[in-house]
Amino acid sequence: MDRTEFIDRLQRALAGGVNSSRVAENVQYYREYIDVEIRKGRSEKEVLDSLGDPRLLAKSIIEANKRAGISEGTNRTYDEETESEKHGEKRAERIMRVPGWLIGLTGVVIFLLIIGVVFSVISFLAPIIIPVLLVVLVVNYLKGRK
Repeated sequence: MDRTEFIDRLQRALAGGVNSSRVAENVQYYREYIDVEIRKGRSEKEVLDSLGDPRLLAKSIIEANKRAGISEGTNRTYDEETESEKHGEKRAERIMRVPGWLIGLTGVVIFLLIIGVVFSVISFLAPIIIPVLLVVLVVNYLKGRK
């Protein structure tokens, strides 16, 4: 494998796991790294062997981005296929991720709405319930005095 093939494989493997700007950053980094090492006197084969398999390198980069919370890819490498793709069918897959803060905010809003509804019902029924309770208390008090 030569430098061009290594970079191509790395780029395709990264495309499934990180966004395009991260792919470009990493590809540029490894192009420069290979050039610098060759200028230091190492052979291209020696440099590429030290880097290893570009797919494993891409997997490490994708995992590091996930841990840093900046992964925006599909988590599929370029050579993975779904069963439908093997049979010639193409389908769009879209995964939506909701940020944790948005889920928390939604929970707080729902909680406040429920509290608001409960207090609205209580304030609507209070003019009816309070006199009824007072009548019941007075009747029980008078029964107890006899």
